[in-house]
Amino acid sequence: MSAAPTSPAVPTAVQEAFLKAFHAERPAVTADAFLAGRAPDGRSSYEILSDRVAGARRVLDLGCGDGVLLARTEGRWLAGVDLSPEALALARRRPSLRATALAQAGAQGLPFADGAFDACVCHMALMLMDDVDRVAAETARVLSPGGVLACVVGGGPLGGEAYELFSGLLKAAVRRAPAEQRIPPLGDRRPRSHEGLGAILEPAGFGAPDRETVPIDLSGPVDQVWAALSGIYDVGPLDPAAVSRLRESFVREAAGLAGPDGRVPCGFTVHVVTARLR
Repeated sequence: MSAAPTSPAVPTAVQEAFLKAFHAERPAVTADAFLAGRAPDGRSSYEILSDRVAGARRVLDLGCGDGVLLARTEGRWLAGVDLSPEALALARRRPSLRATALAQAGAQGLPFADGAFDACVCHMALMLMDDVDRVAAETARVLSPGGVLACVVGGGPLGGEAYELFSGLLKAAVRRAPAEQRIPPLGDRRPRSHEGLGAILEPAGFGAPDRETVPIDLSGPVDQVWAALSGIYDVGPLDPAAVSRLRESFVREAAGLAGPDGRVPCGFTVHVVTARLR
């Protein structure tokens, strides 16, 4: 997760090196943060995404991480790609994924044949990818005609809740940190907007994308909320003292948001995007 959209201002190799190093230490960080979150209908963002490709026989997960989404996806043939060997190692340990084709690769060059899949899914990874136009072209290549791309991309915090508080405290901590403790710019801004997604997907052969904004609730005890939010990429390079100060400030200020039951309200939005290959 990243606190704010950024632009592709550095080489792909630098971005990928940061992502690999981060996920080597925390290979299941995205699942740890998002599995507890629930939409108003009770589903997690993973379940929402899986439901968007229900009935597809061949499904590819772009940025599959530790395989949590694939483990919830029905299909006769499943595959996933990710940059992190540590995350893929966790995915391979899942009994339900023993027959899944898992490859260490970027989505800019997929190691699969043309038309190999009926659906591609991508959970919170598309906006982190460099050369996203190439990603769209590769996704179109490996999809069969009429195939579906379904993605979850980040939205933003809900006002007056712990995510907004955390974001403000984190930005201040990053501003105080030396340059070597800041993340490189990651990915592309365009996937975060409906118009930007259309500009990426339609030239690759997809129809106009459909986008639904869904609130996700991560409310809970303050330590649980901190554990979820502190998985943001921007926290990773900060020195331990800075992280400790950030946590202390968050816990202290979040106490004022807690209800009588001790639960701290925490919510944010995601955009669920689907597009069909023409």
